[in-house]
Amino acid sequence: MARVLHVGSRKGLLTFSPAAGPGGWALADTAFLGEPVSALLPDPRDGALYAALNLGHFGVKLHRSDDGGANWTELSPPAFPADPAAPEDAPSVELIWCLAAGGDDRPGVLWAGTIPGGLFRSADRGASWTLVDGLWNLPERARWMGGGYDSPGIHSVSVDPRDSRRLTVGVSTGGVWTSADDGKSWTVGAGMRNEYMPPGQEYDPVVQDAHCLARCAGAPDTIWCQHHNGIFRSTDNAATFSELTPAAPSLFGFAVAAHPDDPDTAWFAPAVKDEYRVPVDGRLAVTVTRDGGATMEVLGEGLPARDCFDLVYRHGLALDARDMRLAMGSTTGNLWIGEDGGNSWTALANHLPPVAQVAWGREA
Repeated sequence: MARVLHVGSRKGLLTFSPAAGPGGWALADTAFLGEPVSALLPDPRDGALYAALNLGHFGVKLHRSDDGGANWTELSPPAFPADPAAPEDAPSVELIWCLAAGGDDRPGVLWAGTIPGGLFRSADRGASWTLVDGLWNLPERARWMGGGYDSPGIHSVSVDPRDSRRLTVGVSTGGVWTSADDGKSWTVGAGMRNEYMPPGQEYDPVVQDAHCLARCAGAPDTIWCQHHNGIFRSTDNAATFSELTPAAPSLFGFAVAAHPDDPDTAWFAPAVKDEYRVPVDGRLAVTVTRDGGATMEVLGEGLPARDCFDLVYRHGLALDARDMRLAMGSTTGNLWIGEDGGNSWTALANHLPPVAQVAWGREA
């Protein structure tokens, strides 16, 4: 079955498929034209495609397609329950930041991470949602902070393929949390470092600015974290992390993609940090480590070598594990395909809206 590439952008959902276009791909379909798409999920279990929209003062929306995007069903999006004693004080979901499929043993289960930092669970393919109280009611949540947004948010949800009750979530800014009981109780990962914290608080696990998480499916105890401060790696299922310091153009970035089988290999999209957030020296590149973070290789063939201002967001880099090709979309509206694990890149489009997420799916 042919692979397709879904692109969530500020002006809708764009779907590219193999064709006689640049790099062998072409724009095949659009949906939700003009509406910001904040999160995508091509569900590998049943082929359903989910799209979350951020319509500003009109609120968040959620849709599911069971035929590859030809037709869509609107679903009830996640929502915080109202407090009967003070219904006016209930928070509102400002953004659905990520969507994740439950385990193969629970085909209807979905997870959603939101801003503010709520984790929601659906047992019926997104028709209804329940707030995971165990995470929301953590005393430590009072210390979470906003990162790029005013409020903290959950941007990564990873389900352990060995046991779908085991979850790992990334919070910006609030650290990396793991549950072994379907979200009832949680522990925070240790070992990460925020260099901008006051002296003595750099290693506080509750305030770590984890930008994105990626798990090696074939070795699930290995989880990579692209962090505001650099790159971290866990080999004990997010209980502890080690900081990696290979020579690289930059260790700052937002995106990370993990190899499906090799726990020593992962890809990143480096940038100059803080107030700049542009490629290093104007050269766009992807970096890859193949030895667990000891060394880093720069992959730039076919990418802009100068005068480039593109930034890749958290979900703007994705690996097609079947064909070992990468897709990368930028805030400047450029889209590339990286064949052979990113060894060579081809531009698919250069005039798209800003890209929030790229995701590989299968043709209906």
